[in-house]
Amino acid sequence: MTKNNKPKIIVLDDDPTGSQTVHSCLLLMRWDVETLRLGLRDDAPIFFVLTNTRSLPPESAASVTKEVCQNLKVALAAEGVTDFLVVSRSDSTLRGHYPIETDAIAQELGSFDAHFLVPAFFEGGRITRDSVHYLMIDGVPTPVHETEFARDSVFAYHHSYLPKYVEEKTQGGIAESEVERFLLADIRTGSLERLLQLTGNQCCVVDGETQADLNRFAVDILTAAGQGKRFLFRSAASILTALAALPPQPIAAENMAEYVRQGKPGAVIVGSHVKKTTQQLESLLQVAGTVGIEVNVSRLLDNQTDTATTLLSEVLDQIHQVHNTSKTPVVYTSRQELQFPDVTTRLQFGLRVSRLLMDIVQGLPSDIGFLISKGGITSNDVLSTGLELTSARLLGQILAGCSMVITPSDHPQFPHLPVVLFPGNVGDAEALATVYKRLTKNT
Repeated sequence: MTKNNKPKIIVLDDDPTGSQTVHSCLLLMRWDVETLRLGLRDDAPIFFVLTNTRSLPPESAASVTKEVCQNLKVALAAEGVTDFLVVSRSDSTLRGHYPIETDAIAQELGSFDAHFLVPAFFEGGRITRDSVHYLMIDGVPTPVHETEFARDSVFAYHHSYLPKYVEEKTQGGIAESEVERFLLADIRTGSLERLLQLTGNQCCVVDGETQADLNRFAVDILTAAGQGKRFLFRSAASILTALAALPPQPIAAENMAEYVRQGKPGAVIVGSHVKKTTQQLESLLQVAGTVGIEVNVSRLLDNQTDTATTLLSEVLDQIHQVHNTSKTPVVYTSRQELQFPDVTTRLQFGLRVSRLLMDIVQGLPSDIGFLISKGGITSNDVLSTGLELTSARLLGQILAGCSMVITPSDHPQFPHLPVVLFPGNVGDAEALATVYKRLTKNT
């Protein structure tokens, strides 16, 4: 049994933005047994393992998930932890490797009574009502299958009604009629009796319009878990807030400039190319003190090492020039979306772009005051490859849905560096500018 007699919440996060509603816990960039034991021993009720599987092809996503779970079994036994919940945290717009990841977790960790799809993410305007998942667009609830996210070139889907989505994604393995639905009325009157009756890894979909809905549901989940039920989640971030039940974060979002190193200018890396990111980038570049540096990624199409090397050296020269004038370089990939013959080629090109961006991160001036990373996969790569971290402590949210972590004091290049993990599809058009202004308000 873990501290406070509550189950430890173990989150396998397919990009590093799922911690966007919690604080003061560990994000693990590696999943060897010793690193996982760090997470299990930590005082926080929750920790995250950043698997970055959303950027991987399906087979790799399955094998990474299995590897994490195999090591987790050893770590749980070594720490004597028997009471835990597993969350496969993914995108609130339903993009990701479902059911591949939940199947892999169930295969390795075995005999769950149920798995719950809980895609609501209130800070990002994602709600679920009558088992239909909506994205709030200008105050209007829009079924998520009608948005650009449903047309994603890797994770496309056709249904916002979650039982139908499950049937589509499992290719009929779980029929729409077999899915248990937890509706708002059920959640608000209490679901404990139903939860106690679930068996056989029953697929369940969960409504949520407000944080209070999921807070209520989490109480019933934790009670059922305390009575021996084993549950698995496929969720966005809001259920994590409810399960972890943390007090307010130590330093309020608008005061997070306190973490900036010596009030110095920072750096911004923008990898995401969704429409919202482009709007946010345009707004940021209007703010005094920022200088845009575009990386023309189409130059990487020829796959030549010397091209990448030349491009890297050109970009780093520009970054250092901007930094030397006490301004913040905003490095962004060219905005047009390139076309590829198939998904594999697209993912391989994405890896080349990421490698270049991470080489840029490693070449940043070592005295930058802060780093903002825009895009989920980009943020994961910044932590694990660019900064070569094993773990980082989550400070909290600088803006709804945007986490800030801090690097350890013994980091060889960037000790105590605050790093903002900014998902591609979160916030209004001014959100990136707002974060920048919050970090520079003391300068």
